[in-house]
Formats: sequence, C-alpha cells, structure tokens
Amino acid sequence: MEKIVYTIEGISVWLGRAFGWCILILTLAVAYEVFVRYILNSPTVWSLDMQIQMYGALFLMTGPYALAQGAHVRGDFLYRLYPVKWQATSDLILYVIFFIPGMFALVYAGYTAADESWRWKEVSLNSPAGIQIYYLKTLVPIIGFFMLLQGFSEMLRCWKAIKTGVWMPRLADVKETEDLFAEAAHDVMDRGTPPIMPLNK
Repeated sequence: MEKIVYTIEGISVWLGRAFGWCILILTLAVAYEVFVRYILNSPTVWSLDMQIQMYGALFLMTGPYALAQGAHVRGDFLYRLYPVKWQATSDLILYVIFFIPGMFALVYAGYTAADESWRWKEVSLNSPAGIQIYYLKTLVPIIGFFMLLQGFSEMLRCWKAIKTGVWMPRLADVKETEDLFAEAAHDVMDRGTPPIMPLNK
C-alpha cells in the first residue's frame, strides 16, 4: 500500500514542479510587457492573454501537488483536536461522498467542454489577439484525472491511518519560510539553548 501511495504522490509532486515553471514564463511576460509599454511605448496585444493562460495552467495543474502536500484548506481548528483515527475516518467519508463524485463531474464536464472547443477551434472573444483557448480547456479533464488519482492515494492513506492510528509521512518538498522558522525554533527549545545568529560572515 505504501508503495502505491508514494508512487502516486511522486507523480503529483512531479506535476506540480513541472507546471511551477509557468511562474517563470508569467514573470517574463509581465516584465517584457512593462518594458515595451513604458520604455518603448509599444504595448503588445498578447501579453495579458499569455499571463491568463499561464496562471490558469498553474492554478489547475498544481492541484494534485497541493493535495499530496496536505496544503489544501481544512477546518484545522476542530480537525487537529481529533485522534488520528477520527481524522482519517472523517477524511475518508468526505473523499467518498464529495471529492470523488466532484472530480468525476469535473472530468466529464471538462471533457465535453474541451471536445467542443477543439471542434470549433475556439478563441477568446475578449482577446485582441484572438488567442486559442482550447489548449487551456484541455487541461480541465486532465487535471480531473490526476486529482482522482491523488484522491485515491489519499483514501489509501486514510485507510492505513484508521488501521494503525498513525499518519504516513508525506514526501518532503519545499517548505514555507515560516515553517522553517517554526522548526528551527522548536529545535532550539528542544536543546534548551538560545539560537546563535551571526551578524557578520
């Protein structure tokens, strides 16, 4: 079971890292537009559309990554007070009742919309450049599939926690700065010594 869970999580983490490069493309597009608009006085007609497409792709395709890292929002103020087995049981019930049907609906609706968009070679009516949007719409059923895959991994994780009373550790990846500070402070408190912060190298 652990091998299946970590294999699926590995796919989700890879997917998030791969589409994380959309941030770089987005940043370059914004920087280029600012330069040509305010320095050369020659704005583009495509930059805003590229920013929307990159942000849309990033927002969609990092969903499984966030789920694999436990980064989605939950009612932690109650949830964290539950014993592990209760946490896992509530998660499993919610996955079965809400998450799985929702993701199946996303795949179905997304496939229908993407199919129609490809047949009509749909372009954005709000874009001066008439940018194609069927590529972006294709990501909707794809992300639905990967969310279902990661959801299955989460359900296996819940099942194991119900049986053992312990959550499986998640694959380690980048951490928020405040989390790193919190861990450092916790380590210092465990050692009982104040941190030493060098002022000069």
